[in-house]
Amino acid sequence: MKETGKIWMNGKLVPFKDAKVHVLTHALHYSTSIFEGIRCYDTPNGSAVFRLPEHVDRLFKSAKLYSMKMQFTKKEISNAIVKTVKSSRLKECYIRPLAYYGYGTMGLTPTTNKVDMSISCWEWKMGESKAGKFSGAKCKVSSWMKIDSRSQPMQAKAASNYANAALARMEALDNGYDEAIMLNSQGKVAEGSAENIFIIKDDIIQTPPLSAGGLEGITRDSIIQIIEENSGFVIERDLERDDLYNADEIFMTGTAAEVKSVTQIDKVKIGTGKMGSVTKALQKSFTDVVMGKDERFLPWLTFI
Repeated sequence: MKETGKIWMNGKLVPFKDAKVHVLTHALHYSTSIFEGIRCYDTPNGSAVFRLPEHVDRLFKSAKLYSMKMQFTKKEISNAIVKTVKSSRLKECYIRPLAYYGYGTMGLTPTTNKVDMSISCWEWKMGESKAGKFSGAKCKVSSWMKIDSRSQPMQAKAASNYANAALARMEALDNGYDEAIMLNSQGKVAEGSAENIFIIKDDIIQTPPLSAGGLEGITRDSIIQIIEENSGFVIERDLERDDLYNADEIFMTGTAAEVKSVTQIDKVKIGTGKMGSVTKALQKSFTDVVMGKDERFLPWLTFI
């Protein structure tokens, strides 16, 4: 990783190399941290953070679910994100706000410890996640079951949730695939390791409901709104593994992934085995939105 600019820690910008925590930080031992992934795009009208208020809202929602007493307000965090991006001098970047139970009392219960906060950013160009951008990603249905809300709050973007996802991702990569698709305890499709999933069958766009175990993705919500604004619709329903194999097109959405095509699942070719026309059109629509070319969605951009 290229060290650029500074990192915001508990209200102060510190040099990238000096952004350190104690080895007995509670979150390092017990995964008691929450975070966001946010994109800043280099648009024709200047750098702009995509859906900043929604990301900050979700961060605070996650904090509530983990009984975290945030030391800063939403407005302070939003301003700090802008300040951190400016300090980096990057026109386009990935932004990582992180709240975590810090150094103090060791033991399972974290609530006696202070909640620390950091904001980092690093260079990340549009289209950086290449798998699925052009030729289509190859995915494996994971042998690891998606954990669900009976175990921990799935609508929190918490570090602990991603240990499960990392196992699925590593398994997929080790077997020659680009990405994993995870099923829940009922065998229904939940999501990818770090993306929401959509299928297209007979020109009908479908996606699993959040009750299936997927995160309430902001890119997912963006795509649904874009489709509806263009006189289309999305059906939320439980999807079986069979639905994946029989789909005409499949695409995934996420902050890093944006909109990426899936052309193979396990050994099964999806549709023609190439990116479909609907996915390609949605990629273009999403690009127009984040680049400020679609005036209907300009309120989603916070210009730096």
